[in-house]
Amino acid sequence: MAKYDIIIIGSGLGGLQCGYILAKRGYKVLILERQQQPGGCMQSYARRGHALDTGMHYVGGLGVGDCLYSSFKYLGLMDLPWQHLDPKGFDRVTIGGRDFSYAEGHEAFVETLSREFPAQRKGLERYAATMREVGSHLFDAIMPRDEVDFFTTSLFSQSAYDFLHDCFDDELLINVLCGSSLKMELAKETLPLYNFAQANNSFVQGSYRLIGDGNMIVRHLIDDIERFGGEVLCNAGVDELIEKDGRLVAARCANGETYEADIFISDAHPAVTCDLVKESTKMKKVYRNRIHRLENTYGMFTLSLVLKPGQLKYFNWNQYIYQKPNVWDYYKSDGPVSGILISCRVPEDGLMVGGQVVDGDARILDILTPLPWDRIEKWADTTVGHRGADYKSLKERLSQECIALAEQFIPGLHNMIEASYASTPLTYRDYTLTPDGSAYGVRKDYHDPMMTLLSAKTPIPNLLLTGQSLTLHGLLGVTMTTLFTVSEIIGKEEAWKITQTE
Repeated sequence: MAKYDIIIIGSGLGGLQCGYILAKRGYKVLILERQQQPGGCMQSYARRGHALDTGMHYVGGLGVGDCLYSSFKYLGLMDLPWQHLDPKGFDRVTIGGRDFSYAEGHEAFVETLSREFPAQRKGLERYAATMREVGSHLFDAIMPRDEVDFFTTSLFSQSAYDFLHDCFDDELLINVLCGSSLKMELAKETLPLYNFAQANNSFVQGSYRLIGDGNMIVRHLIDDIERFGGEVLCNAGVDELIEKDGRLVAARCANGETYEADIFISDAHPAVTCDLVKESTKMKKVYRNRIHRLENTYGMFTLSLVLKPGQLKYFNWNQYIYQKPNVWDYYKSDGPVSGILISCRVPEDGLMVGGQVVDGDARILDILTPLPWDRIEKWADTTVGHRGADYKSLKERLSQECIALAEQFIPGLHNMIEASYASTPLTYRDYTLTPDGSAYGVRKDYHDPMMTLLSAKTPIPNLLLTGQSLTLHGLLGVTMTTLFTVSEIIGKEEAWKITQTE
């Protein structure tokens, strides 16, 4: 029976980042992945010679001195080809036929929107200052500052929705400021100001997308993990985490193999992790119940379009489109799709100047819109490829509604399409085991932040958690949580150094 220092369950971004850091520091690391392909929601899939992404569309904060730069540099991810999105408008929001742009940099962000909303400048300055402040505290859970325990108090217990209404008395501007937030769940009843401001701050610092597919990140991290002596095994789904004398001792896989380790890290959803621990003297019923009662954020309907050559020029920004100024509520309606994100893949054969693509044909578009679980729950007991005609009809209707809305920005889009591929939260659930096919993990609630913010530590002393369900979602949140997790192994000072790499 093989024995390791650390076993990591799941090869999503959090699992791979933990594996990279720990293997680089000399630990004998094994990553166990249930699917035949690693990467979790970072993985891409191939159709007709095109690599299509599942969860990677763009990331913020990669400029020198910005929030993710040091961590990504340590992980070697800054060596990948990153396309810097248009600083004059990296996100563009169309609401009711009016167009608005987010400019890069807090001052330019304020200035650009102030031209459209001159009476709201003071509120915009306050909002920008809040983003800056929360961004400066990104890694406080590793090394809290003496003057304020920012991480466990402050903005986690404030409502994002209420804050915006305190800053602004113009509902259209509030909708514009929230219009690029399909990268999180806009839930006015629960969303903490911390999560809203932290995520948006990183993109205002600077926004980037890969010149290529999300598997580039996966491949890079795995290649280095293996170079450092670690192992990544696919088709090795963990069925049980075995406890002895109050500590985990082994992971038993569905293929019959058992692997021993001193420390275990789970990149699976916390509820899934609890279910893997069948018997425990440490993980009591009260902890399990707490985890299982946590609500999950909504999932996404994703439409990937392969376009015919020569039909559309690449556009170097993300386009958001809403029929009405109701961005906090539109997804709750049973009517046609009325809010979408359009993300354009950088053409790898485009004209490049200084490492950046400046011209080329768009070949792949991703269109995303929220799809709450109750719309698809009747197919919950089905599996991929076996959901029936009604489900196919639903996907086709949603696809056509997304295309119709996108044609406000790209007239005649339906005639440009060579092939299309649609997925729902059911697809996401089946491939990642994420309950309800949630796009952003556990829902955070400003009313009770300490119940919905999860520690990397569990009642079992050698079982740690990682991933976007703990604190913050997306590439930013997962990277932050990775460092929280590994700090429990390598020490907080060593983890802090990773965030300070120059």
